[in-house]
Amino acid sequence: LCLQVPELEKATVRIRQPERVRGIIQSLREQGVAKLQVISDFDMTLSRFGCNGRRCPTSHNILDTSRVISEDGKKKLKDLLHYYYPIEIDPNRTLEEKCPLMVEWWTKAHELLVQQKIHKGDIAQIVRESEAMLRDGFKEFFDQLHENNIPLFIFSAGVGDILEEIIRQANVFYSNVNVVSNYMDFNDDGVLTHFREPLIHTYNKNNTVLQGTGYFQQLSTRTSIILLGDSMGDLTMADGVPSVENILKIGFLNDKVEERRGKYLDSYDIVLESDETLDVVNGILRYILTE
Repeated sequence: LCLQVPELEKATVRIRQPERVRGIIQSLREQGVAKLQVISDFDMTLSRFGCNGRRCPTSHNILDTSRVISEDGKKKLKDLLHYYYPIEIDPNRTLEEKCPLMVEWWTKAHELLVQQKIHKGDIAQIVRESEAMLRDGFKEFFDQLHENNIPLFIFSAGVGDILEEIIRQANVFYSNVNVVSNYMDFNDDGVLTHFREPLIHTYNKNNTVLQGTGYFQQLSTRTSIILLGDSMGDLTMADGVPSVENILKIGFLNDKVEERRGKYLDSYDIVLESDETLDVVNGILRYILTE
């Protein structure tokens, strides 16, 4: 397989079942471009986890730490993070335990943001001033998909308005990109009044929040999937797709690598450890897309 996709020889790549992965990639290629779609998380998957030893912000972080949030607001948002984030990544808690707590966290955070009277007109500038970065190789990734008319579905528990602006400022918000995320609603004066339903958090990224969007129904012939994520919650993102024939799950293991490696290798076909690039994904796409 490394002959066809040399990027798989990178030191960051771990694969528990190489033969199985080879088979899936081969099938994706044989099924062809017309059957392919890509489903991806955004924060820490398409965007970078870190740069030069510093953490890069998520779409929520960008807003939480921006100049439009009061000092008191920033402190409260940080307190929520310190309380709930350890719960989110705790390997010893069940999903049943985590879900209501995630809803609680997102709801409280969104309420705090609404209190800040954020202006729609400030969003582009907030993103411009932030340290948001897409992963190295993002342009080739977005370009390859767009040029081959392959739908890219971004499923994010972040803030849709922010992540769309990041992609827009990177000049890769093409017509094949579709986003489901937490979007803000503004009044006639352009002031944030609330977040739209349904609320999307780390552990409900599945067809329960997709009901009524009909997105995957329009793509019912796209039965080959490349799924990109960085958490256990991302593994269900393709659950709304009818009759999946092939699915390749690629996981970015960004944090607590030793501790979480086993679980990621059990769940994802390919695990990329502390890899800030889309090299492997681009290499696989190149192989699938060459005649």
